[in-house]
Amino acid sequence: MNEPRLVMGIDPGLTRCGIGVIAVSPGARVRLVHVAVIGTPVSAPIGDRLVDLERQLMALMQAYPPQHVAVERVFSQHNTASVIDTAQAAGVATLVAARQGIPVSLRTPTEAKAAVTGSGRANKAQVTAMVMRILAVTETIRPADAADALALAITEAWRGDAQRRLVSASRGGR
Repeated sequence: MNEPRLVMGIDPGLTRCGIGVIAVSPGARVRLVHVAVIGTPVSAPIGDRLVDLERQLMALMQAYPPQHVAVERVFSQHNTASVIDTAQAAGVATLVAARQGIPVSLRTPTEAKAAVTGSGRANKAQVTAMVMRILAVTETIRPADAADALALAITEAWRGDAQRRLVSASRGGR
């Protein structure tokens, strides 16, 4: 069981949806597998945009089949329209993974920032720099949505496994 497993992070959005796939080896070592930003045309009807996002996410999950997906948990912002679009995209991402039987975790931006930088208040440049360092890549990861998606995947790889082991242990290993 020393085979690396794939974890996909998704920074949801209809216009820009960050996707990051990492391979996790024993000992929680991580390496970059794929990073991209997908999106849908702003001028398209909302239903068409959601279907387009679903199709793109399905294709990526089939190309890079993850054992786990981490989706950024939508949080309240001042721009209600933006929150609604983000929530719809997060719902589509969760649905696509669930239909394939892939477990999904919702992670907050603060949690991902803290996991990769040590501070939940880190700015986007700090997150990007640490993601690059953790994954040992030299080319800057752009845009920030892509780096955020990778931060979510790293967070899941590091924290999710530990949380699942704790839950299992508290249940007597069941």
